[in-house]
Amino acid sequence: MSPGEWAGLIAALAFVLLVVLIAIPLLKLGRTLDEATLTIRQVREQSAPILGQASTTVAHVNSNLERVDDITGNAANVSSNVAALSSVVAATLGSPLIKVAAFSYGVRTAAKKKREGAALAEAAQRDKDARRARRAARRAA
Repeated sequence: MSPGEWAGLIAALAFVLLVVLIAIPLLKLGRTLDEATLTIRQVREQSAPILGQASTTVAHVNSNLERVDDITGNAANVSSNVAALSSVVAATLGSPLIKVAAFSYGVRTAAKKKREGAALAEAAQRDKDARRARRAARRAA
């Protein structure tokens, strides 16, 4: 064999070796892509029931929210009715109760002043009697 044939043979072997070295990562990359495809398929298959359950849950939540809206509306009606009733009661009973309270305060104040006035009058009368008794005692002496 001539040196040119040897060089061609070495070049051919080097090329075969290069192809084998490049083929191994390509085969591994192909397996990785197959696994990724399988994983994506499984995720897609499992996500469909989850999404179905999520839509069912959202429907139940919406129906419960509608009930809560009804309850809130009823509570607002009740609170407005109670407010109206309390204003009617205040208007009906408030003024007479205030008048009764003012009248009873006036009666108590008048009775207290009358007692104080009577006590002052009694004290003044005792002082007057004491002065008269002293004058009478001086005159008799």
